[in-house]
Amino acid sequence: MHANTRLTKRYTVVDNHLAQHRELTLIAIGLAVHIQSLPAGARIGIKCLTARFPESEARIASALRELEAAGYLERTRERLPSGRIVTHTVSYNQPPTLRRAEPVRVRPPRPKPKPDPEPTPAPATAKPPPPPLPQPLSPDPDRHRVAADLLAGLRCHDPRLLLAEHDVRRLAPGVATWLERGAAPDSVRHALTANLPEAPRHPAALLAHRLTALLPPPLPPTPAVVRPHPFQNCERCERAFRAPEPGCCRDCDPNASATSTHCRYVAAPRPHHVHIPQAPAPQLHDPRERGRVRRVRA
Repeated sequence: MHANTRLTKRYTVVDNHLAQHRELTLIAIGLAVHIQSLPAGARIGIKCLTARFPESEARIASALRELEAAGYLERTRERLPSGRIVTHTVSYNQPPTLRRAEPVRVRPPRPKPKPDPEPTPAPATAKPPPPPLPQPLSPDPDRHRVAADLLAGLRCHDPRLLLAEHDVRRLAPGVATWLERGAAPDSVRHALTANLPEAPRHPAALLAHRLTALLPPPLPPTPAVVRPHPFQNCERCERAFRAPEPGCCRDCDPNASATSTHCRYVAAPRPHHVHIPQAPAPQLHDPRERGRVRRVRA
């Protein structure tokens, strides 16, 4: 069981070939680990190592020879310019023979990741064309002229609705359709000018949309009013009845029209006009008599 701590500084990497070597003594393995932990240029002579460890010079010298025989150390003698001879030692964490024996592992090149396919742009959905302007059912030059005047006069109510001449000609049939369906010119003007945006980009397009989207339905047909026949007085019994022409009622004439109907009120007899001449008023000269006559007349 190992209680390992992750090291981030002051550590040495040792190959298991050295740490678990079966031919080296424990002193040689420990001395090789110590030498590998030293910085380059450190002194590792026998006297220096004897001063560092309690082992004797003989044991340390024997361990150095073991490491040199196993290929972990390489010692060469060099003569300095001063004439002094020194031993230059090179430490290997792996013996050269082991490095030659092991095949060099060449990592296969990593395949380059395939570039992501470019996203296929979604097909641009074409905007549906605007609905056509409503057209009147029957041409009427007077109505068309009123529609054109209404459109041209919108700028008097709102300066933002200044239309070009060709826009007036294009929108006039739509306004004429509103007028044909019974809308008053003031109602059409209010529908086109109410709740406008602050700065309309295309006033003509805005008016075309309102003329199409807010088109009122046609007025329902006016029901035909059936007028009853006029009253007629029976030529025989003076009874009131309804008939298209004068004549007799059904009681007096069984062959009378079935459309004639009796009235529940009987017509009053026609009065006889009698002319009664009036005597001229007497000429009175007395003022008192005149006042009396006036009172009598009153």
